[in-house]
Amino acid sequence: MIPPELAGEILRLYHAEKWRVGTVAAQLGVHHSTVRRVLAQAGLPAGERSVRSSIADPFVPFIVETLEKYPKLCASRLYEMVKGRGYPGGPDHFRAIVARHRPRSPAEAYMRLRTLAGEQAQVDWGHFGKLAIGQALRPLMGFVVVLSYSRHIFLRFYLGGAMANFLRGHVAAFEFYDSVPRVVLYDNLRSAVLERRRDAIRFHPTLLELAAHYRFEPRPVAVARGNEKGRVERAIRFVRDSFFAARTWSDLDDLNAQAREWCLGLAAGRPCPEDRTRTVREVFAEERPRMLSLPEAPFPTAERVGVRVGKTPYVRFDLNDYSVPHTHVRRTLEVVATLDTVRVLDRNTVIAEHQRCWDRRQQIENPAHIEALAEYKGQAREHRGIDRLHHAAPNSQGLFVEIANRGGNLGATTSGLLRLLDRYGARALDEAVATALARNAPHLGAVRQILDQRRHAKGKPPPVAISLPDDPRVRDLVVKPHALTTYDQIEKEESDVPE
Repeated sequence: MIPPELAGEILRLYHAEKWRVGTVAAQLGVHHSTVRRVLAQAGLPAGERSVRSSIADPFVPFIVETLEKYPKLCASRLYEMVKGRGYPGGPDHFRAIVARHRPRSPAEAYMRLRTLAGEQAQVDWGHFGKLAIGQALRPLMGFVVVLSYSRHIFLRFYLGGAMANFLRGHVAAFEFYDSVPRVVLYDNLRSAVLERRRDAIRFHPTLLELAAHYRFEPRPVAVARGNEKGRVERAIRFVRDSFFAARTWSDLDDLNAQAREWCLGLAAGRPCPEDRTRTVREVFAEERPRMLSLPEAPFPTAERVGVRVGKTPYVRFDLNDYSVPHTHVRRTLEVVATLDTVRVLDRNTVIAEHQRCWDRRQQIENPAHIEALAEYKGQAREHRGIDRLHHAAPNSQGLFVEIANRGGNLGATTSGLLRLLDRYGARALDEAVATALARNAPHLGAVRQILDQRRHAKGKPPPVAISLPDDPRVRDLVVKPHALTTYDQIEKEESDVPE
């Protein structure tokens, strides 16, 4: 809009002083299109606008004909078609030519929709960027509900728009209003509508369970009818501008606490769009008695996921690993998770419970699970070691009996004998154990002393420990030496064979 005095000056200079349109625009500091608009609005001829020839003139009939047939054809594609027919101009000016000749369809008018008190609520997600938690970058989603009659807003933030959070948002909203609207209107969200073919709609079965529990009717908006959910879209815009912009918070709980305070304070205290003389809070007080009452118990919103435990006692859930007892490896279990806890169930028995972690690639462990596994592995190693000693040095069985009778440490004895077995060999160890038992000295130190004395008496150097691969097929291998005279017998048998 231009001031009336400027419009009057344009008319005076053009008609009284006979100035051209370009001269008027240059002297008054306005665009020439503004001068022509003022002249046209005054009902006067626009003047001497000269119609100059254009390099696009020969192609205008083709452009008009193509646009009549394909009215939504983009200008870039039409430019390529015209360029292939000899058009020498560039694409920038060509877009203005296409816009001038593109057929205009009449704008659709919409009726203003009104609802009864307590009849309808509108629901949608708003994306508010991403939140970094450790190594994880999770989407910050705002779940927004607005009552169509009073415009009372509910807002709560979640880390992602998964179905479980979609359900949690409904339950929290109904508890916030302390009542339930009769109809809940959705956009064609994946959490609400799985499939749609015109009027044939297949709702998400979990949403239908939620609706049956709270006795409301889920209803999707019609295709290409964004005006039907305009209230929630305006509410999300209001949330972005009035609440979220330039706001600071320490964590998600703090942000949700601030959101609740904002919904009950500033958002509820604004004038109601349907009745500017009253606030949203006052209109909601009138609307609430007409809404449905809450059921006795809230709808369960915990996530339930089947998981498979591999060789290690951990289950993978939501980017992290949670420990379970080692007795449940190689089984299929069930994870039941809330926003705060992760429980692992074997059928109906809870076998593990952890605080939920929103980071990624983390191992959340119960120390009792790890200690039980370590004790189990230690007992297994001890049993394997005793079994190896019984095969390599049979007299060690009697040694263990004597040590047990005297209250000795069988684990330390087993480890010590295994080291002596690796250094001195099976025959030497078995003979030393027999000697210790004969001397009534059944302990590890006596066996070690006997081995050292015999090796020293033979003039042999101290044994050197050999590091073997950590492979039980090599580490636990027992080699029993035999008499070398067997080789002489083999040579004799070969010499007796006639040639």
